[in-house]
Amino acid sequence: MNHNAPKAAPVAKKVAHVRRAHDYEFVDNYEWMRDKDSVDTQAYLEAENAYTEFKTAHLATLRDNLFTELKSRVQETDMSVPVRVEEFWYYDRIDEGQSYGRSCRVRADLDPRWQDQWNPPEVSADAPIDGEEVLLDREELAKEHEFFSLGGASVAKGGRYMAYATDTSGDERYDLRIKDLNTGELLPDAIDGMTGNFDWLGDNYLFYTRCDESWRPYQVWRHVLGTPASEDQLVYEEPDERFWIGVGASRSEKFMFIVAGSKLTSETRVLDFADPTGTFSVVKPREEGVEYDVSEVYIGDTWWWMVTHNAHGPNSELGLAPIFDADGSFAQVDLEQLTVLVEHRPDVRLQGVDTFKKQAILGYRESGVGKVALLKLPERVEDIGSFTPIEFDEELYSAGFAQNPEWDSPVLRMVYGSFTTPACVMNFDVATGQRTVLKQQEVLGGYNPADYLAERVWVSARDGAQIPVSLVRRADLDVSVAQPTMLYGYGSYEACVDPSFSCARLSMLDRGMIIAYAHVRGGGEMGRLWYDDGKIMKKRNTFTDFIDVADALLERGVTTREQLVADGGSAGGLLMGAVANMGGDRFKAISANVPFVDPLTSMLMPELPLTVAEWEEWGDPLHSKEVYDYMATYAPYENIEAKPYPNILATTSLNDTRVLYVEPAKWIAKLRDLATAGEFLLKTEMAAGHGGVSGRYESWRQDCFERAWIINQATGLEV
Repeated sequence: MNHNAPKAAPVAKKVAHVRRAHDYEFVDNYEWMRDKDSVDTQAYLEAENAYTEFKTAHLATLRDNLFTELKSRVQETDMSVPVRVEEFWYYDRIDEGQSYGRSCRVRADLDPRWQDQWNPPEVSADAPIDGEEVLLDREELAKEHEFFSLGGASVAKGGRYMAYATDTSGDERYDLRIKDLNTGELLPDAIDGMTGNFDWLGDNYLFYTRCDESWRPYQVWRHVLGTPASEDQLVYEEPDERFWIGVGASRSEKFMFIVAGSKLTSETRVLDFADPTGTFSVVKPREEGVEYDVSEVYIGDTWWWMVTHNAHGPNSELGLAPIFDADGSFAQVDLEQLTVLVEHRPDVRLQGVDTFKKQAILGYRESGVGKVALLKLPERVEDIGSFTPIEFDEELYSAGFAQNPEWDSPVLRMVYGSFTTPACVMNFDVATGQRTVLKQQEVLGGYNPADYLAERVWVSARDGAQIPVSLVRRADLDVSVAQPTMLYGYGSYEACVDPSFSCARLSMLDRGMIIAYAHVRGGGEMGRLWYDDGKIMKKRNTFTDFIDVADALLERGVTTREQLVADGGSAGGLLMGAVANMGGDRFKAISANVPFVDPLTSMLMPELPLTVAEWEEWGDPLHSKEVYDYMATYAPYENIEAKPYPNILATTSLNDTRVLYVEPAKWIAKLRDLATAGEFLLKTEMAAGHGGVSGRYESWRQDCFERAWIINQATGLEV
């Protein structure tokens, strides 16, 4: 027995700090925790970690069992399906015991098996591959660091140089290096403190972004291979603090784009590859409230933009516009003069188009499901047809095109999966529609999809809105009686919680749990208006939707209050905090990962990372009393009351730049001070960022810690 284990929860000291805004004063007793480097803050976080370890010690066996089960289902020695780029096939491989793996390639002309232009051979991850080059050994890069994240890696045209960016603290500031793949040596070129966003123009120029003190990517720089970073040229700076920028090359390698976007407005700049030191041209000047995106196609003898935009309706339309004027300069797009290919529809949300030399792929959402459609490009623009949906058999699924770097490919790489179908990588032949499965995620131990069920049910919100809910369970579970249930929600940024397979989830299902996903307003599952109805001055819909779903599960006998646990992270953690205040009596427990539970304080501090850009998501309480008053009605930290609460586990990371650790730390301290019932636990990862710890085994253990707590709260199980 550990006699030094804490027997009582830490009690945070109170230091009155007055937050003033408009004609209000809010006394915050725990704002002192914002000083990350203070001895008191560090001691408090460590005390909370020790207390959480003590209070969850009885779950050690369950955590170990979950970890063992997860490992037993995962093919630990594995490799990705190779992707052809020019004269090489590229892939990642990882061996049993490794956390990060390696990036590799093989020349297509070294072995007859690799000489098919589009279809890789079947190879085993357990066997050596003749001619394999290890481009990046991530195990070696990570071995001296507690945290390691690869922000990106990109090989220049011709295949000689690779640029890669690494973060070794979790704060999402990256250091970029360039490797000569012919010699294995690093070039003296070194770019530190960038954002992780970069791309090559040819084999000599590298464009990348930097962020300001508020972590906003706001500058694009041009680097010339072989020169010091001190000589890099600033090519664009975004002055509007609401806008983030990104840079990237088109698949055709004809254009380099700079995209500036706020939550409501976007603007694209373009540079011809033929003029790498030239000036970027604006495709369409920004117009408040209008978002647009462009991708190039070549039809006949003319380059065209395919333009997706929301100027004529919230769910967007798609049209064609010429890229160049008669004199060869870039033309500016007029959204009123497009050749419309797909009109706006109130029941279909266009999400964007991906273009190739001979085809275009449209992503869209209909009836709460993400779908894709194909358009074969004609020889003449006058003959252009319509997009044809690509159909699948399951009701709930995720499908999309990815890892298709080659502009002229007649065969497209596709990824498909569902709640019960492990992820499947296939080639889609554009001419014939034939699908060839290249690899399906292997689930070891005899997994049978027929043993599990996923279904969609609908719940009426209090204002009549129909909320889609996805339910996943074992097929043999007795649903005539209430069962332990985890209800997950997010509901922000138009993000969609789409069906995907999870080996870790199987351990919960096999212990008799139902996993429910509430697709609440603020997400994008039901179109742009679904998002608009759950943000700024309608944000409370997100919380009441979630509570209404919980009520429906209880009323329909799916579960009981003693068996229902809520789960959400980041912006979904805000949902958890608001629900704890507004409807916590529906739940036995709530798990909140990196939760955004002090939004009013954060949105009043424009100097913090993300704040100004986030005003278009949450509202601007600094300059609007109306917004302040509205946010004050739901902000979790301000609305804690002296009443019973469900048990709450909050997890966070010390180096998180998106949701600062101080928010859950203050939240737990205040809950413990005011609540009349409930157990409140805080676990802080001291060397991690927003995504948690790094390395696959470490991440698995972190996930198993949270899942063990949820399982125990819902079922009482400790094994």
